[in-house]
Amino acid sequence: MNITKSKENARLTLVLEGRLDTTTAPQLEAEVKTALEGVNELILDFAQLEYLSSAGLRVILAAQKVMNKQGKMVVRHVNETIMEVFEVTGFIDILTIE
Repeated sequence: MNITKSKENARLTLVLEGRLDTTTAPQLEAEVKTALEGVNELILDFAQLEYLSSAGLRVILAAQKVMNKQGKMVVRHVNETIMEVFEVTGFIDILTIE
């Protein structure tokens, strides 16, 4: 998985490309932990994300919990496959999806 990071003032955008699964979730978790200081808006761009596992969901949920305290988080460009995962797991009610 590739993560492209861009920061503009207090807005951080992470573009995820590939698969977010057991193997790659720690990579995103480390990125989120180090990058969220001083951020009040986190944007996760899933336009290039092909697959999402429960390990990936755990990292997304952890990021959402942090952002609930310091701002907001938005998930953008979710494809049908990922949206189905969000619907089945109830994440559609937890996340802000655009």
